[in-house]
Amino acid sequence: VQVAESGGGLVQPGGSLRLSCVVSGFTFSRYEMRWHRQAPGKERELVAGITLSGGDWYYLDSVKGRFTVSRDNEKNTVYLQMNSLKPEDTAVYYCHAWNSNIQRNYWGQGTQVTVAS
Repeated sequence: VQVAESGGGLVQPGGSLRLSCVVSGFTFSRYEMRWHRQAPGKERELVAGITLSGGDWYYLDSVKGRFTVSRDNEKNTVYLQMNSLKPEDTAVYYCHAWNSNIQRNYWGQGTQVTVAS
């Protein structure tokens, strides 16, 4: 099983980044996909999630209207488009695959997002 995030980096406040997460080794379309983040000294928090078909999604209140989660089941990939980034968005962002039917989940290694001038 592989869960690989990419797209992180350093961006100025107000800028944008697009994170990608490509998975292999399991049936992507059977897993709800989530993005979490963890800032230094803070607990990991759920940022966004998207259902199996991509027809429904949810967001942390502080990112609503700025972040958009999407998925491509043909490419086994989930995305997180992040706009209007703020310094408080600085964190390591993790991709998480969750199958509630079989209670199985997989995590990526994370990608660093730093928002600073």
